[in-house]
Amino acid sequence: MRIIHCADLHLDSKMESNLDKEQALLRRSELIETYERMVDYAHENQARAILISGDLFDKTHIRKEVKKRVVEQIVNHPEIDFYYLKGNHDRCDFMEEGIDEIPSNFHMFTDEGWTSYACEDVVITGMELNASNATTLAQRLVLDSAATNIVMLHGQQSDYDGKDGAEIVNTTALKGKFIDYLALGHVHKYIFEQLDERGVYCYPGCLEGRGFDETGDKGFVVLDINDGKIESEFIPFAKRRLHEITVPVTADMDLQRTVNRAKRYLDDVDPQDLIKFVLTGERELDDELDIVRFLHLFENKYFFVKCYDRTKTLVDYDSFQYDKSLKGEFVRLVQAQDMDEDEKAKIIELGIRAIMGEDVE
Repeated sequence: MRIIHCADLHLDSKMESNLDKEQALLRRSELIETYERMVDYAHENQARAILISGDLFDKTHIRKEVKKRVVEQIVNHPEIDFYYLKGNHDRCDFMEEGIDEIPSNFHMFTDEGWTSYACEDVVITGMELNASNATTLAQRLVLDSAATNIVMLHGQQSDYDGKDGAEIVNTTALKGKFIDYLALGHVHKYIFEQLDERGVYCYPGCLEGRGFDETGDKGFVVLDINDGKIESEFIPFAKRRLHEITVPVTADMDLQRTVNRAKRYLDDVDPQDLIKFVLTGERELDDELDIVRFLHLFENKYFFVKCYDRTKTLVDYDSFQYDKSLKGEFVRLVQAQDMDEDEKAKIIELGIRAIMGEDVE
């Protein structure tokens, strides 16, 4: 039997943190399209079930069209059972859209206790977490040691309970509970670790990266279950990937050399992807890198490009030791202050630019 494990789809997220209005609307549409492509993948690969381990949606108010498209995939694929466990972002009742009754292939969980479903030879058990039940969930979990057990939860993995217990999955407490596969959600990157001698726990990550804290391959996990044994594989599936690329520069590098160095890191980047360049290293005090020109050389070749200048400014203090100009007085004044050297360099850079009549942001 084949099962798909996904989580953190965050459908209908506005996607406006980096993108312009047109790009944000496109990415917003791509979130639901990737969900639909995943269901098509499940159908084409004869998956028996799809596990959604929380945060199917992004907020309370979801557009009616998006909820309708989610329901349509469930209704139109009766051969696939959908197991949906709400996460901390799931606040809407989407099953009200366009149907008279909840389809028989759609299954949910509650926060009142563990709920179990039999899916052929596999038992799927889950519970929605809240502040009052998270600390006691392990004690209340009773599984048949002879069954193949998948447990669904949405929360942050930890070896201990948090302050109030909310959204904490204490994996230490779940050891020895006859779990074969702990299907988690909440962390937006793929994580696969051993739970105990019998089972594993897994975060499939999100389906689509939404910001530059969600770089790299995104997708879902396919479980193949035969004779009680579970084999899993992560499937990269996102429409676009996000990349944070660090470009080290030196004081003698001009704009073109900086661009050429940045290009060396782009072999694995598709034109439809999103890039954040981070420039690091050192540059001379009077050598300001033209970030606008740098971006212009890349922005039409990729879906989205941004750049952060994190270089450090080199200040030759000796050259200002006997300088009687306003610049010299300013540099010596800052140099005498008790502060971090990097902070001094930044203040000196901004101050000299202001003295020279340049725009200072």
